[in-house]
Amino acid sequence: MKLEIRGLSFRYNSIPALEKVTFEIAGGELLGIIGPNGSGKTTLLRCLNRTLSPLAGAVLVDGHDVAHWSRQELARQMGLVPQNTAITFPFTVLEVVMMGRHPHQGILGVASERDIAIVKESLRQTNTLHLAARPITGLSGGERQRVIIARALAQEPRILLLDEPTSHLDINHQLEVLELVRRLTNERGLVTVMTSHDLNLAARYCDRLLMLEKGQVYALGTPEEVLTPANIRRVYRVEAEICRHPATGTLQVLPLAPIDDAQEGR
Repeated sequence: MKLEIRGLSFRYNSIPALEKVTFEIAGGELLGIIGPNGSGKTTLLRCLNRTLSPLAGAVLVDGHDVAHWSRQELARQMGLVPQNTAITFPFTVLEVVMMGRHPHQGILGVASERDIAIVKESLRQTNTLHLAARPITGLSGGERQRVIIARALAQEPRILLLDEPTSHLDINHQLEVLELVRRLTNERGLVTVMTSHDLNLAARYCDRLLMLEKGQVYALGTPEEVLTPANIRRVYRVEAEICRHPATGTLQVLPLAPIDDAQEGR
């Protein structure tokens, strides 16, 4: 399975947000989208699942242009975990995850035995089965995020999109959620695309990184290829040291000082 992005461009009114973004990703791979605020990370995810309609370019799944798919077919193929999920009604966890089955159900939306089995498996996979009867409004941030991932898994997607899945979580829950995402990507052979502000977590869990600068692809490759002092200086305007973490062996980005653009004449 392969997801291809070809020359994707988008504008908010006349303001460019994405410019000719091109990349591809295969099943079983976790791609991290990084870049400073306003670089186009969330916009890119929204264009991938057609929440936003690109100005130009194409999103292809195994060679098929998703622009020709219905919203229902798209929801069967792509699961989205948004940065903020506003659920204020006290639905039970089971009810929330069952919402992920809607693309597979008929007009009446009656849950079949298969729907129930898939929902329970999604809960089990995310270690939330014991929360099934609890109202989602009463969960911790980490529990809630795992439930939202379970809802996306209940769609039986081949592609999983996550927008800042660890934002607002403490360190323990950040690691818990990313370990889960990494495991599900491997076990299910998912195409997983995740935006992240945390360069160190992205380096630890992602196979490759795509660095955006002002809506354009500035760098694409392994964490070692993308997270260089020169790239971070150019895109983030920060002097940084790159080293290996002694415990994990993964890259570690150590910010040293912001760059004074005025002194550089920018």
